[in-house]
Amino acid sequence: MSLYRVVRAVAESSGDGPIDWTAAAEAAKAGTDPGSVNLTEAQRAGYAGDVRDARSRIREVAAVDFDLPDTVEVQHRHHWIDANVATFRRVMSPLENETGLVPGLARTVNTGTMGLMLGFLANNVLGQYDPLLLAEGDDHALYFVHPNIQRVTGLLDVDEERFRRWIAFHEVAHAAEFGSAPWLSTYLEDQMQAGIGALTEGRFDRDALHELNVAMTAVEGYAELVMDRAFDEEYDDLRRKLDERRQGQGPIAKLVRRLLGLGMKRRQYERGKEFFDRVADERGVHGASVVWEKAEYLPSDEELTHPEKWLARVPA
Repeated sequence: MSLYRVVRAVAESSGDGPIDWTAAAEAAKAGTDPGSVNLTEAQRAGYAGDVRDARSRIREVAAVDFDLPDTVEVQHRHHWIDANVATFRRVMSPLENETGLVPGLARTVNTGTMGLMLGFLANNVLGQYDPLLLAEGDDHALYFVHPNIQRVTGLLDVDEERFRRWIAFHEVAHAAEFGSAPWLSTYLEDQMQAGIGALTEGRFDRDALHELNVAMTAVEGYAELVMDRAFDEEYDDLRRKLDERRQGQGPIAKLVRRLLGLGMKRRQYERGKEFFDRVADERGVHGASVVWEKAEYLPSDEELTHPEKWLARVPA
């Protein structure tokens, strides 16, 4: 880790766009210990087995047909930064055309902010299903950040193999959503582009961002439901200890999480899980999976609060 390299990368940011992505990635990596991905044979086999078992169990419990992404990687933190710089750049590409509105000082601030965000996330992400929004083609990817999984396992004082397997079930649940709903990536892309496009015009499209938030609440809630009901081991202590760790973080970490909207993401998990628990209790997990048949079956904001209205509207 080098504070000098972080500052130099940000100070030397250049280009005409609002963010110098190369400098942002360099700053993030300069401030982040990459960690190690020198896995034992047992660990390599463990990751592969967890993913295969999660796919099999989720297909059985949720009654959805899907395949795993072609790309399944065990990464260290710098690998994760490189993969996600490309994703962030695609998502924010509409802003790249607003070159005349972004002076050099603003570019430096934007680059530094993005570097800070990438570095913080790289130190905290455990696993990630990446639908590669706005990318050409239909490639999706699944990542596990091994150094973070090892570190958090030690902090929580839990069994590494069980914790790793639990994370795998959550990420493969996301693969099930996108794999069984070919329309979902396009739907999210449209909402995302509408919101960002409005910002480039000096407008705030509250409706587009609201619809995106509602859809992501469904995405995260369903993954939580499937993660819990398909997982083949005890998990209550894992969820409790992970929640306690989040709540016990220091003030700086809490501030960064708030600025990055991670508190909102946690609320998405909780609200979406409450909705799908109610639906699954009524119709089973396979009945909850009907939500991915078409976009019209996504719950509305009101239905997330009142699942009985969704149950009355959507056929079993």
